[in-house]
Amino acid sequence: MVYLKTEDEIDALRSANLLVSITLAELARVIEPGVTTKQLDTLAEQVIRDHGAVPTFKGFPNPYGPPFPASICTSVNETVVHGIPSDSVVLKEGDIISVDCGTLLNGFCGDSCYTFRVGEVSPQVLRLLDVTKASLYNGIEKAIVGKRLGDIGHAIQTHCERAGFGVVREFVGHGIGHEMHEDPQVPNYGKQGSGMALSNGLCIAIEPMITMGDPSIRMRPDRWTADTQDGKPAAHFEHTIAIHDGKAELLSTFEEIEKIEEKKYGKTSCD
Repeated sequence: MVYLKTEDEIDALRSANLLVSITLAELARVIEPGVTTKQLDTLAEQVIRDHGAVPTFKGFPNPYGPPFPASICTSVNETVVHGIPSDSVVLKEGDIISVDCGTLLNGFCGDSCYTFRVGEVSPQVLRLLDVTKASLYNGIEKAIVGKRLGDIGHAIQTHCERAGFGVVREFVGHGIGHEMHEDPQVPNYGKQGSGMALSNGLCIAIEPMITMGDPSIRMRPDRWTADTQDGKPAAHFEHTIAIHDGKAELLSTFEEIEKIEEKKYGKTSCD
């Protein structure tokens, strides 16, 4: 059942999502060759708890295996989603890492993801990041009263497939509120004019997961980590939004992350 939010609830969701953005920005400052994904997880949990919140990912149930053991998902290179932080995963020059983060603050959830460069990456990988991030904003542009869920997915899918990239089908965006995953599901593919009509008060996480090659995935034995089947890189960007006064309002932000990345790498976007 889709639960439309009030003004006060949107305010609470905004606070939870801004904390996710703060946490991701703190990680952006330290992501570099030699850092382990476990170190990133430790820092993220500290930031979240220092702000009076709890990490929603830690202990999140899995019907097919053990609960998620960490505060963030750290998905490196060919890992699409749900990578588990580890002391044994050491970032190296040229890697990319998607960091997905969730918070529970005052009873409401925040959820956002950003794919970071680790040092200098290849032009092909940079293009994957640029196209994936752009597709997220293309989908957000369609999140307005008068459109439907299929319009969001169609905008993401067409942008990425025209660029020659694959759109993962097995994982989708979602509603968000008191729970991290609420109705409706928000696919990154679809037909224009199809699906549920969009209304004021709808709060959703839009999160394209895009592959450099074939979109097929395979699950690791841990029953969490999903990799591309062909071993090629994948990117993942996510914003939580509210449909407010007829249009999409970003509740999360990449602004500080992008400032940090520009200081590190300069303006290297392919767009």
